[in-house]
Amino acid sequence: MSHETASPIVALTALTLDQRKVHLRWLGELTQLPTASGKEWRVIRWVERWASERSDVVLSRDPSGNITLSLARVAAGSRPVYFTGHLDHPAFVVERIVSPSTLELSFRGGVMDDYFKEAKVAVYNARDEVVKGTITESLQGPAFKHYLVELASGSTMHHALGDVGVWDLPRAEVKDGNFHTLACDDLAAVAAALAAFDVLRAIAARGELRQDVRVLLTRAEEIGFIGAIAAVKHGTIPADARVMALENSRSFAESPIGGGPIVRVGDRLSVFSPTLTDAIAARAEQVAGGASTVTAAQKASALPAWKWQRKLMAGGACEASVFFHSGLEATCVCLPLGNYHNMGDLAAVQAGTNTTRPTIEREFIGVSDYEGLVDLLVACGVHLPAAGGMGDRLERLWKQHAEILK
Repeated sequence: MSHETASPIVALTALTLDQRKVHLRWLGELTQLPTASGKEWRVIRWVERWASERSDVVLSRDPSGNITLSLARVAAGSRPVYFTGHLDHPAFVVERIVSPSTLELSFRGGVMDDYFKEAKVAVYNARDEVVKGTITESLQGPAFKHYLVELASGSTMHHALGDVGVWDLPRAEVKDGNFHTLACDDLAAVAAALAAFDVLRAIAARGELRQDVRVLLTRAEEIGFIGAIAAVKHGTIPADARVMALENSRSFAESPIGGGPIVRVGDRLSVFSPTLTDAIAARAEQVAGGASTVTAAQKASALPAWKWQRKLMAGGACEASVFFHSGLEATCVCLPLGNYHNMGDLAAVQAGTNTTRPTIEREFIGVSDYEGLVDLLVACGVHLPAAGGMGDRLERLWKQHAEILK
């Protein structure tokens, strides 16, 4: 959000260039960490260090290892507002050491079979030493896809069962306004949640935060929302909480990268809490100073400079469905994502129209979308209305035009 276009409602929370740089650095650090379902310890260690540097942040864990961050001082009597994200990304785990040069890896997550043929992998041991290899064969596994990987010749690195392997990809970089990196899903959302929480922490320190804002970071989402299901079973989230699940969702023509953060009304499994969705959308309108799309009576130039979107993301599913199904008031806000799950040219591969072999690529998001998500989370953390104001809007319309019925 630029300082020039900041809404008066959120003017006190407009971010500085230095804050933006720090938030972008966190994005780069988190999205380069090797992580897999059940093997999220590197990201957890980063979050633990982040929290330990802030004396007013309280870190707790539920029995399944999901992390909750809260503030030592909270607003009394307010309903908790949760920003949630997951700590894993589709990746490999060492299941068997066949020989010093051959490993059997399982793959935990959803990627089309076409992308594994002779794909390049980087395997990290517990000391963060890395060796690269190539997939040579697919195997039948008891729960996940399994692959044999031949390591680079001359490798003497020690491996152990449970080591994490990721796609062998270039380092993160900003290019043409987009941030390209190993794993946006969902570590970019984790970075945005922490960035917003840090801003809200400073507001709380001044005694100006009126809401109890918390962050929940879940495990093992990529194999079926296991951490979120565990959080529900443990009662990790209070029953009166309002839950904003944060995601990175595959971008389509109607949900473009650069179009701003997306307030999701539902996914392919369910429709989310309409009251909470409308409240967040109302907050987005206040931040932007206008709606997400033009009406038939407007031109595109009428849209505000601060962009946001409101969409049904029918192609995927997210933890908001888990939380909403459990009886919580829950919805989702997401970043539009390119190269979903690292699958390059995915639309053509799915359609069978690709002319080259499918390749693994870095995921990417728009830098402006990431900054916009932080802005929206800060705004919702400062004030999240009970509803979106539809009743007030209908009443205004009635008062304005009821006479026409007479």
